[in-house]
Amino acid sequence: MSAGIQVPASGKSFADWTAAHAARVERALEAALPAADEHPVPLHDAMRYAVLGGGKRVRPLLVLAAGEAVGAPGEALERAACAVEMIHAYSLVHDDLPCMDDDVLRRGRPTVHVVWGEALAMLVGDALQAMAFEVLAGVDRPAAARMVAELAAAAGSRGMAGGQAIDLGAVGASMSRDALEDMHRRKTGALLRASVRLGAMCGEPGAQGTGARGAGPGNAGQGGFGDLMARLDEYAGAIGLAFQVVDDILDVEGDAATLGKTAGKDADSNKPTYVSVLGLAEAKRLAAELHAAALAAIEPLGESGRRLRELADLIVLRRS
Repeated sequence: MSAGIQVPASGKSFADWTAAHAARVERALEAALPAADEHPVPLHDAMRYAVLGGGKRVRPLLVLAAGEAVGAPGEALERAACAVEMIHAYSLVHDDLPCMDDDVLRRGRPTVHVVWGEALAMLVGDALQAMAFEVLAGVDRPAAARMVAELAAAAGSRGMAGGQAIDLGAVGASMSRDALEDMHRRKTGALLRASVRLGAMCGEPGAQGTGARGAGPGNAGQGGFGDLMARLDEYAGAIGLAFQVVDDILDVEGDAATLGKTAGKDADSNKPTYVSVLGLAEAKRLAAELHAAALAAIEPLGESGRRLRELADLIVLRRS
């Protein structure tokens, strides 16, 4: 892991910031993952296939943006960013299995089980989940142990895995809006929320009450940092839910070439979605409301929250 992530110059475009930080995360992931030729070769080759060379890297970018907002150090942010992306990648590998969503396309490429078989795909997910915690445990920050617990909770039965279990049980069943929201706050929202929280926790003040960089929002002392964390948490909750609402909209309006995955899969599988429960127009209105709520939560951050605002725009206004 390098220690080179710095707060960008205020005039740097969001496209440039995104490209630079996504490339940095890609390099960090390449370094953290076992080499493709390391024994056992098929497992390590498939792990790299699952993680590298694709995806929007929204979760790592949220880690970095939140960390920059509080002045967190670069190496800690890289580790947190890699950890959340490994958890995300593992979840996609398992979600695509025939026993789950049975999908053959992911990020514009054949899914892992299509290329390597179901048994190895299961092991790829298992190994990536374990490696995520190995990487995160190396964070040299006061909150390191709580960061590990944060990611574990987001990935576990009260978070992502629990949401997936609810989703599997909902096929062909009717679902209220409240139940749908509960499912997606777990399945999709928990890891997105954890991404923001982990980035901020990298800059949490230590015992002396000083921030990571000695200036900016991160050195406000524990009380001030707690207030900042509450705002970031509100932002993350809104964005986490908005991401899934937009996903449901794109599943109806998008196509496989644009999305990089099978379009219309939820409708074909008779799964409840925001579009099926609320209707397309109401789902779009909800996405806009959540977008506005996220921006309002971090408005007091001013310039330090710029990248978080831009990521909120990216999440809600994306077309893939």
